Amino acid sequence: MTAGGLAMADRDGIGEAAPLDTRERRQLDIIRRWGTVGALLMFVGSLGAGAAPVFSPLPGTPVLGLFPRMSTASMAVVWTGVFLVVSAWLWLGRFARPGRPRLVSRSQLDRTLLMWITPLVFVLPMFSRDVYSYLAQSQIAANGQDPYELGPQSALGVDHPLTTNVPNIWRETPAPYGPLFLAMGRVISMVTGDSVLPGVFLHRMLVLVGLGMIVWALPRLARRFGVPPVSALWLGAANPLVLFHLVVGVHNEGLAIGLMLVGLELALRKMPVVPGSPMTREELLWIALGATMITFGAAVKIPAALALGFLGVMIARRLGGSFWDLVKAALLLGVVSGVVMVGTCLGTGLGFGWISTLNVAGTVKSWMSPPTAMGFMGGGLGLALGLGNHTDSMIALMRLVTQAVSVWIAGLLLWKAFKGRIKAVNGLGAGLGAVLVLGPVLQPWYVLWAALPLATAVLAKRFRLFAMATSAVVAVVLPPTGAAFDGRAYIVPQAVAASVIAFLLCVFVARKQVMPLIRRDPVPDAA
Repeated sequence: MTAGGLAMADRDGIGEAAPLDTRERRQLDIIRRWGTVGALLMFVGSLGAGAAPVFSPLPGTPVLGLFPRMSTASMAVVWTGVFLVVSAWLWLGRFARPGRPRLVSRSQLDRTLLMWITPLVFVLPMFSRDVYSYLAQSQIAANGQDPYELGPQSALGVDHPLTTNVPNIWRETPAPYGPLFLAMGRVISMVTGDSVLPGVFLHRMLVLVGLGMIVWALPRLARRFGVPPVSALWLGAANPLVLFHLVVGVHNEGLAIGLMLVGLELALRKMPVVPGSPMTREELLWIALGATMITFGAAVKIPAALALGFLGVMIARRLGGSFWDLVKAALLLGVVSGVVMVGTCLGTGLGFGWISTLNVAGTVKSWMSPPTAMGFMGGGLGLALGLGNHTDSMIALMRLVTQAVSVWIAGLLLWKAFKGRIKAVNGLGAGLGAVLVLGPVLQPWYVLWAALPLATAVLAKRFRLFAMATSAVVAVVLPPTGAAFDGRAYIVPQAVAASVIAFLLCVFVARKQVMPLIRRDPVPDAA
């Protein structure tokens, strides 16, 4: 770490926190076990509530075959596990709060995270069926066809084992992912072929590689920007949204965000905080390596490319902070990222077709997306006033307007970071949040694009409370299944009611151990 970064760490008190005392270590053991039990319940419940393949071996398996027949009970088991994991994470946050005189150690937090993740590695996919689209699109690439031109149904056939698991809405759409991700998926498809479950498992291993990158980069970036590393890891890597939607849901955001964060840390590794001094060859090499990793992240999912802009701002301030320094930084990163991206597109043999499919997700009209919701409301108002049904036009207009607003917000944040009014990494998190929230599609796991960078640089108690509450609420409101209810709307309320009762029963049974965790932490904040 640079001398400036070390001085920042000393000023903010990083490394000065004492270890947990005996009572707090006992409480930490309870929190670990509480969360591990929740993860185990999610593993068991996924056998009946998870997004199992269409041709699943479970129904004919002794004992395990009972779970698919009890969808409500299985979902209740999963939701109980969700409540246990989220509550354990909230309690763990007491021991990772910035400014607290005693903090959980890095090894204690790593061990806790490992205990919670291990059962989730083996669960059936939940919360989404996207991994089945990954498998089908990767198989198209493995067959030598163009996944940016053909959807699974056209390329593989409607009766293909991989096509049958893809949601109907995505069966005729080409892949919206970058060439690096599909090249990795192509290797997986060459290994697993038409075998669905091994393919899902290997894609989860790919996500875990990304999670490993996140765990490596978060504490290093946090120390660089004056945040206790364990605080960043708690809000970032241990976040229930990471556990549920990256590990369990098998979303490639894990790999893209991991590459982006690693790229930022590598680029800043040898960058001193004193502006205007000559840039050394070693520093340039680290910057080029970092920009390469960020570009690889964008070759998985394009939002990672925004990190190049904020990295350019940090380089420009390092060079002296003039407008021409900004131009130099832009040229440097433009050349590096351009060469890397062109090399990736050509080297994988997948070409540049992914550029034309970036808007594929926009074919879905979901109320979760603010511009789409505004379009629906505008169309409904037109119908109420007798002006006709212009819903599609209103959605297109709202999406155009909000995307323009998101570009303006990102540009404003870049300028403020360039002028030193905000930390560049904070601008990156806020910019990614604006781009994704105001985009045509919004999914719960998109929150992580903003939350993970912000976890490394924001100490404000108000932000961390907001991020904690948002993560907890989003983690529990999405039904833990990727399957349809086939008109049986009563399944969800019944499962929720049963899981709430089960959770409260767990709290009652373990009340002597749990009540001290629920009470307000008697240790005051230092700040």
